[in-house]
Amino acid sequence: MTQVHVDEQRASDASSGPLALVDDERRIGTDRSTSPSDLEIVDSWELKWPTDSENPHNWAIWKRIYHVAVPVWYGFTVTFGISVFAPSVSDVTTDLDCSRIVALLGISVFTFGLGFGPIISAPLSERFGRKYVYLVSAIFFMFFITGAALAPNIGVLLLFRSLAGIAGSPALPVAAGTKADVITRKSMALAMSLFMIAPYLGSCLGPVVGGFATQYKGWRWTQWSLLIAAGIVVLMALPMKETYKRAILRNRAIKQRFRFRNLFPPVENTLIQTSVRPIRMLFTEPAVFCFSLYSAYAFAVLFLFFAAFPFVFQRPPYTFSLSYAGLPFLGTAFGVLLGAAAVILIDRKWYQKHVRNGDATPEHRLYSAMYGSIGIPVGLFLFAWSAGKGVHWSVPVVAGVPFGIGNLCLFAPTVLYMIDTYGPMYAASAIAGNGIFRYTLAAVFPLFTFEMYTTMGTAWATTFLGGLSLLMLAIPFVFFKFGARFRAHSKYQPPRR
Repeated sequence: MTQVHVDEQRASDASSGPLALVDDERRIGTDRSTSPSDLEIVDSWELKWPTDSENPHNWAIWKRIYHVAVPVWYGFTVTFGISVFAPSVSDVTTDLDCSRIVALLGISVFTFGLGFGPIISAPLSERFGRKYVYLVSAIFFMFFITGAALAPNIGVLLLFRSLAGIAGSPALPVAAGTKADVITRKSMALAMSLFMIAPYLGSCLGPVVGGFATQYKGWRWTQWSLLIAAGIVVLMALPMKETYKRAILRNRAIKQRFRFRNLFPPVENTLIQTSVRPIRMLFTEPAVFCFSLYSAYAFAVLFLFFAAFPFVFQRPPYTFSLSYAGLPFLGTAFGVLLGAAAVILIDRKWYQKHVRNGDATPEHRLYSAMYGSIGIPVGLFLFAWSAGKGVHWSVPVVAGVPFGIGNLCLFAPTVLYMIDTYGPMYAASAIAGNGIFRYTLAAVFPLFTFEMYTTMGTAWATTFLGGLSLLMLAIPFVFFKFGARFRAHSKYQPPRR
């Protein structure tokens, strides 16, 4: 899923108060040919924005749903693109004459691209708006996936897979920005859960499609199926309207021939913010590091299963065919759906109660992380000793349900906690650091899975993974109790209102 939400709070900041195209002008440098009356008109646009017909919060509900559906499908597509390749690894090793670990790099390089691409794509969406970033990136994504499907050797395949990951990277952070543009704060937890379902489901359903495509049509059809999904993204994005406030007002100013230059900070300044600050916060802020470590580990274990499930289910006693070996991921997919429902229900029952009482703190976002994330070790231990002992296949499949619940119940409140803790100014960087950590681990884990499971066996290898998750289980509880103390010593506290 992910560098899920790098762009979110920039957009939230943009929509929650005067962005001030004019303020940017005064701060960065105003075009001397702009008249005072022009500045007054733009000021009036700012003041009237809450009731402006172009404000996405004022759109008809069907229009808002449509503008949410596009990035949701895009997010599904790019994470589907990671995992759909997994069942084809054996065929790739034979067809392109390479080792298993080199073939697995097809997953890793794509994942690295998704993790680090937003360093470029996030500032571009701030400068040019959401719609054109979706369209242009999706078109390049299709081009690179076509190159991967036609690759004559493993080097070309890895090159185009890595470029496709970079091209598709705006799907997750820019989608978070669109969510903040279109969805009100009151519905943020609901929107967060729904947005996160898509990339998690993409990761879970990719092996299902990839298994059938590889067995009956060949490994190249894993890429052709991804190309079809990307083509739908382009078609869906064509009728979109712009949702980003700055871009909307900038376009309005251009149409009225206002001669503004520098309506946005220079891209190079934003690049520094999106690359340096996330790394700094990741290693200096306890909340960012601890929650990033926990959610990154859980996410990476999901990616590890892309290689582990074929190892387990295609061997005795299960001996699934290649097409059926991806079906156990449906258990995890079902768990993701239940996890989203749990996050929404917990938010409605507990967090909103504190909001109404006026005593809500960032720590109250952690209820679902504290109780839901217990599903991660439960699922791993159940899988370890059912699959490891050759118990009926339905039991290890069911083990994916609590694992999926735990993943979503951990990540969604983690993001909301960082948004509430660091505010619009710093939350984007905190979430960017989380994303870099998550996708780095997720890219690496599949590379050692086969050797780990061959050496340790299914039971002990998965028990080891479950044991590590058990050690991290206390993290949300610690921050629920002591989070206020950590926040008091933070160098990145949001400005007081």
